[in-house]
Amino acid sequence: MYFNFRIILKIVGVISFIMAIAMVPSLIFAYNYGEQDAGIAFFKSIILAVTIGGAIRIFVRPTSSMIKMRDGYLIAAVCWLAASILGAFPYMLSGITPSYIDAFFESVSGFTTTGATIINDFQDIPKAILFWRALSHWLGAMGILILAISLLPALGIGGLMIANAEVPGPTLEKMTTRISDSARMLYTIYIAFTLIEIILLKLGGLSYFDAMTHTFSSISTGGTALYQDGIAHFNSLYVEIVVTFFHIVASVNFVLYHKFFKGKWREFAKDNELRVFMAILFTSTLLITLNLWYSGIYDSFGSSLRNSAFNSVSIMSTTGSSIADYTLWPSFSQMMLLYLMIIGGCSSSTSGALKVARIIIIFKLIVRGMYKRLHPNAVVSVKLGGKTISAETVSKATSFTILYVTICIISILLISLENHDMLTTISAVFASISNTGLGMGLIGPDGNFSIFSGASRLYLALLMIIGRLELFPIIMLFSPSFWKAK
Repeated sequence: MYFNFRIILKIVGVISFIMAIAMVPSLIFAYNYGEQDAGIAFFKSIILAVTIGGAIRIFVRPTSSMIKMRDGYLIAAVCWLAASILGAFPYMLSGITPSYIDAFFESVSGFTTTGATIINDFQDIPKAILFWRALSHWLGAMGILILAISLLPALGIGGLMIANAEVPGPTLEKMTTRISDSARMLYTIYIAFTLIEIILLKLGGLSYFDAMTHTFSSISTGGTALYQDGIAHFNSLYVEIVVTFFHIVASVNFVLYHKFFKGKWREFAKDNELRVFMAILFTSTLLITLNLWYSGIYDSFGSSLRNSAFNSVSIMSTTGSSIADYTLWPSFSQMMLLYLMIIGGCSSSTSGALKVARIIIIFKLIVRGMYKRLHPNAVVSVKLGGKTISAETVSKATSFTILYVTICIISILLISLENHDMLTTISAVFASISNTGLGMGLIGPDGNFSIFSGASRLYLALLMIIGRLELFPIIMLFSPSFWKAK
């Protein structure tokens, strides 16, 4: 047997147990707030997850712990689907969604940190469900399998292959000799940032529930709305500044934080991808601010800057939360936001989309191509931050970008069969595959994805997983050669 299906099933069992444990806080919230239906839904979902995990543990005995690269890609795809399938049951059993397809859409949107929803009114949603949506963002942001690797060193065998299939970004840089230690270090940094933001939001007057859920939503760049008007519900400049700051924090390569805390702050400050990311963000914010101010959308430069900064950071970090209905902004500002949605944050961050590193590599390839036309015999390497990028990395970035554009073009054609306006159709695809969640037109801040049919929502959910897993782990499943023994 070419694939080690037994070890794959074993890891699925581990994911089932993780899902069961993750639902316990929501079960506690349900009974604490007297939400009986939600409590029963979570109890049944926990029993289901434990039963599946227990059955796999009892009946599945791997004969070998050896896994190959193909196993790693299949594990990433299967485990993310398993987590999304199990995570959908609380939505369906509590009656929040009318069908399992809608529940699956909400679950996928949560774990992929997309934040897209079909829910029209959040006031009637039980707090336990809202907490589960936010917590699923937090779990999915760093990677469900990375969590498994960090908690269970027994999965360290082949762990780098699994992590490479899941971690977003052109490359995965090991911080220690063992991938399990690197995974734990990533989660330590992630948890530290989470605790700091909870404390800061609590100091801003938020309840513990609001502080936790909004932290889970922002540090994961998930952006799920807990109130109908989002962060604007609090009408607090302090809260907006804190949330915006952590949107930026979560968009930075987490490996850089490890270097910074190790005293290598110069490497942090001189990182080329970080500098370009901040430059794009600063320039876009300034241009949108000026456009809003001169267009008379807001009365003052300060109000224009406040709305521009929050929405620009939110969109580029692929968080997708908002404090204003930007669909009413001038076309220039909307197009700038759409560009930011496509670019996304840094590699190895919780952000989605193309990533700044790939944009830099593609731009440098274009410049090299122009130079080679003038100097055909010249040997010009592609460099990033003064270091020569390997041909393999350049090839991966190029193939990823081409595949990304191809998938988007095909998806736009498929979603256009819904016959919505062009801006809604295009932004729905980019909002899904970039894991941003908010789009333009009918799926802007005041809209949601309920306008699409069940088939389209399933396809958009697949795009969310494709985008979160960096395309290849899912796309390769449709290739006959992937399943061949040789």
